[in-house]
Amino acid sequence: MSRDWNAAYLNDETPWDKGMPSPPLMEFLKRRQIAGTVLIPGCGLGHDVRLLAGQGAKVLGMDIAPAAVERARRVPPVADERFEAADFLTLPDEYVGRFDWVIEHTCLCALDLSQRTEYVESVCRALKPGGYYLAVFYRMIPHDDGNGPPFPISEASIDALFGGVFDILERFVPSESYSSRPYGCEEVCYMQLNGGC
Repeated sequence: MSRDWNAAYLNDETPWDKGMPSPPLMEFLKRRQIAGTVLIPGCGLGHDVRLLAGQGAKVLGMDIAPAAVERARRVPPVADERFEAADFLTLPDEYVGRFDWVIEHTCLCALDLSQRTEYVESVCRALKPGGYYLAVFYRMIPHDDGNGPPFPISEASIDALFGGVFDILERFVPSESYSSRPYGCEEVCYMQLNGGC
């Protein structure tokens, strides 16, 4: 069932917001740099956006909830970041082929399962040829009753959705995570667009 994300932000019903960037993303940044133009769909209040902008990337945070974008914009800018209220699944034409990176954290798991193919298509459309996709996937969600969001994603589903379009360069279970997420429930996948879109 689809959720009213804007109402969630208006009513401060956002348990997914931990007030800080994604620890697995921070762990990845100890291994590799993320530079150039970056799109973060489902950016929420913009913690990941500001993290990457502070390290020199030019970052656009996009969220379907205008209330989230409005609150993200209230935070003093760190560097070259901005926020836009838009639906990533119907990516505005001005963003087609514009980004070196798309960063995934809590967007895909919030979508209905029927929307996953559209999501992958939007990732492809947003990236420049040879661009990179970095995802923090929820492989297992504690106490999942199947009625999310959030919805977990299996290894087989990851391979089926992304395998023909991306080359997986690295995947690992992060050792750093929010305290509410036990070790092993997340997987970081670093991929490169191979031109199959």
